[in-house]
Amino acid sequence: MAVTYDAVAVQGARRQISPGIKRLALVYLWITIATGGVVYFEPSPYDGLMIGAVILLPLVGLAPFTRGLAVYLMLLCGIVAGGYIATTQAGILGVPVTHVTITLYLALSSVVMAAFVAHNPAPNVRLIMSAYMFAALVAASAALIGYFNVVPGLYDIFTEFGRARGTFKDPNVLGAFLVPALLYAFNVVLTSRFRRASFWAFALPLLLFGTLLSFSRGAWLNLLVALAVYSFIIFGIAATNRERIKLIISIVLAGVLAVGVLAAAQSIPKVAELMGERASFEQSYDVGPEGRFGGQKKAAELVATHPLGIGALEFARVYHNEDVHEVYLNMYLNTGWVGGTLYIFLVFTTLALGLKLVLRDRGGDGVSAVLVAAFFGMALEGAVIDTDHWRHFYLIMAMIWGMALARASEARD
Repeated sequence: MAVTYDAVAVQGARRQISPGIKRLALVYLWITIATGGVVYFEPSPYDGLMIGAVILLPLVGLAPFTRGLAVYLMLLCGIVAGGYIATTQAGILGVPVTHVTITLYLALSSVVMAAFVAHNPAPNVRLIMSAYMFAALVAASAALIGYFNVVPGLYDIFTEFGRARGTFKDPNVLGAFLVPALLYAFNVVLTSRFRRASFWAFALPLLLFGTLLSFSRGAWLNLLVALAVYSFIIFGIAATNRERIKLIISIVLAGVLAVGVLAAAQSIPKVAELMGERASFEQSYDVGPEGRFGGQKKAAELVATHPLGIGALEFARVYHNEDVHEVYLNMYLNTGWVGGTLYIFLVFTTLALGLKLVLRDRGGDGVSAVLVAAFFGMALEGAVIDTDHWRHFYLIMAMIWGMALARASEARD
């Protein structure tokens, strides 16, 4: 009887929350996501705002927790628990505990965002992606302004070692952050009416140039793979041959645009020189026992002999001169055999849910294909860089889980 009364009381409290407060909460969330492209230091403005959103959205009834989300939460909590256990193997406690606690925050924020999307999928995903696109355009604009020294004094702020970083502290993260935005813009051009499509057609070169000037080999690979996966999905689920022909034409035009941007970049001597250097996958810092690949070999040996892990960031502190730069090995070191296996299982489960989602959304607006392709690209990029603390990784994963759980609930109903 008491349980029934409590449930009724909670539902009554939610009904008393005015639509105006809910609208303010949505505005707050938009601002939060829009700051996701400003990461000069940690915690970033996004982190402070997101902690507020994690509290606010469930409080106002915009992110109700469901049974399906319990699986997502348990997987993430299992990874975090493995991380805390691994800290007992570390030589110091402060750094690894802080690292795992950040993972815990990202995990909880991802679960709340998944609940938010599952509550009202189409409009909530549009709101998130609207803010994400704003952040991406700001970051790409800052990258170009800094790289070409349009505003004196901003070159050192918006670049690092001759590579554009925009509003990020790391050029590699800038490049990866822009890939989902590129996919989304391309999808809008492909699926929308002329007026809306025209705006994003003009935004595409800006996003592409920003990705190119990050000189991130991982981001370039991410983009190529994500575009290929997106095209394959859209071609496969197209309702008519007319849509497939439109896709082929759009891909050809996008290829022409990419060649044009690449040719323009190659015409600038310093860009052409650095691009040729970065295009090689065997840099001087990659090879040798102290290089990237040598470090990954050391990491694999440590994984085999340390079932509980060694503690977050211990690899660079004790065993090698830099981080692993391979997220899957890194997760085994940071969270042990259990946490590392759960992380891989989470990645594959997210991809499986995404593929089911795009098949159910046959003839839809293509957003689910964008999210799945973007996540696939990031999952692959994880083989060459540590992605476990990328904020947009957890955000896109949350949208896939939220949309998939909402579709599963509709199917049951």
